[in-house]
Amino acid sequence: MDFTPTEEQEAARELAGRIFADLSTHERLRAAGTGTDAELWKALCAAGLPGAVEETGLLGLVLLLEEQGRRTAQVPFAAGCVYGILAVARHGTEEQRSRLLPGLRDGTTVVTGALPAPGAVTSRDGGRLSGAVDWVPWLRDATHVLVPDEDRVLWLVRTEDAAAVEAVELTAPWAAARLVLDGTPAERLGQGGTSAHDDVLAAARIAFAGLQAGVCAGSLARAVEHTSVREQFGRPLSTHQAVQLRAADAHMDTEAIRVTAYEAAWRFDEGLDASGAALTAAWWASEAGKRVVHAGQHLHGGMGADLDHPVHRHFLWGRQLDAYLGCGTELLAELGDLLAKGDLS
Repeated sequence: MDFTPTEEQEAARELAGRIFADLSTHERLRAAGTGTDAELWKALCAAGLPGAVEETGLLGLVLLLEEQGRRTAQVPFAAGCVYGILAVARHGTEEQRSRLLPGLRDGTTVVTGALPAPGAVTSRDGGRLSGAVDWVPWLRDATHVLVPDEDRVLWLVRTEDAAAVEAVELTAPWAAARLVLDGTPAERLGQGGTSAHDDVLAAARIAFAGLQAGVCAGSLARAVEHTSVREQFGRPLSTHQAVQLRAADAHMDTEAIRVTAYEAAWRFDEGLDASGAALTAAWWASEAGKRVVHAGQHLHGGMGADLDHPVHRHFLWGRQLDAYLGCGTELLAELGDLLAKGDLS
């Protein structure tokens, strides 16, 4: 295994880092409220970063999502890439790729995913979907949503065709909505079958674990900065052993999230079985991610509870990602099932 970024991956990460640093500032995030920053999304697409994922692979996407997580940037980058560009590029028909990928690259088409949602939606009559998914991230920004049916076949639904798209507010500002389908027409992604579902779900788990790595790194960086200048008993908080130990634990947890996400993405890009590695990365992102963002909040003391201080966003994102990934116990149970079946390499 070699996680060293290629020149293309490193160049894309540096460009993303600059754009997020310039446009995803505390002031702009406060002005955006719970909505998406349209100007930032336009800038990312103009720079060609969504389309670059086709060349840099899932590991390249993880590197970009780390930069997004550091700034808690409010754009549908993770969903649009993993449920849109990668899903269509890997599993779409030739006609679907030629029709959908240009819009996905330039940001005029945005796909999100109603995954995981086992059994929530049924399909009848060759592609009429019915059911409801309580919340889908970035659904309010999406032109299409990728929906699994009861047989784990993936369908693309135009959001304008849905029976209802009802806005909901989550812990994190992800422009989410409840999806309601009632005999809604849908387009099968590729040739169907469960392999595409499992592949997309694994990619999503890895990608959002990478996003969590960035959220945690940003939270820890802010805690280090705060404790280095905040004084107690005449010396900086960072010189106290208890603070150092808490920060060190958070650093190790963040590195564990990062390395497991990198390994899973590398396996995915190399065409190896990544299902177990994806669950491992998601478990670390869920369990360790909670610890890190709680530590970041704690190390800020009373400032951490102040909505005028940016660290609270890392806490909200970290807890939302924990919920979205499935929470640690659920992921551990699924990983245990894989071990019991002998399917985990």
